[in-house]
Amino acid sequence: MRIVVKVGTSTLAHATGQLNIRHVQTLVRVLSDLKNAGHQLILVSSGAIGMGVGKLLLPGRPSDMATKQAAAAVGQCELMYTYDKLFGEYNHTVAQLLVTGEDIQDEKRHKNFETTLNRLLELGALPIINENDTIATQEIEIGDNDTLGAVVAVSVGADLLVLLTDINGLYTADPHTHPDAQLIPRVDVLTPEILALAGGAGTKLGTGGMATKLRAAHLAGDAGVEMVIANGANPEVLYDIVDGKPVGTRFAARKEG
Repeated sequence: MRIVVKVGTSTLAHATGQLNIRHVQTLVRVLSDLKNAGHQLILVSSGAIGMGVGKLLLPGRPSDMATKQAAAAVGQCELMYTYDKLFGEYNHTVAQLLVTGEDIQDEKRHKNFETTLNRLLELGALPIINENDTIATQEIEIGDNDTLGAVVAVSVGADLLVLLTDINGLYTADPHTHPDAQLIPRVDVLTPEILALAGGAGTKLGTGGMATKLRAAHLAGDAGVEMVIANGANPEVLYDIVDGKPVGTRFAARKEG
């Protein structure tokens, strides 16, 4: 199975922006084990700006573009150093790809992106992808890694896209403000009622909210890719997700799309 896993800043880092060592170590161990089982994996990883914030000892996520890009440049080094070290302990080779909106929108560059990704998978590497926050601006940015995860999944013809986040899945209402909200285990059609359930952004270190996740579900589903939203607090849920067990919210693929 070809699987794209997108992991959010809230899973990778503490609220301080410093690395959540336990979460990252578990994530790497589970992904390595799934790769050992014969699955092809791509990791779309947030966290560069958040980790740069921690590394630079900034008081919080910056609001100006220059400081965001500086934090991303510092944080991306820290992020890839960590992944390379941890995956190396399980004898897996990682590769870094940083992309911008132009790389996706331009047909020739997008084709090169697809070709490189597929070749890396053939060579047994584990590609780790992030938006190139150090040069992306509002005009050319992809905007969020939920969308990027869907674009990657569609580009490589993935069987499954998993979005690991700080919430268990899609609820009938915002569970933070509605204690009686119910988890929706499966979505077969993205109806207007389902789309209306999208809330705002999550933690102060991240950018994504439920709206971006539903947009990713739309992109993936139209291309025949199943998608699951699940809580990344325990990355071992990936085992059950890959086995098709009911975890989080699973969005059906629309094969005729």
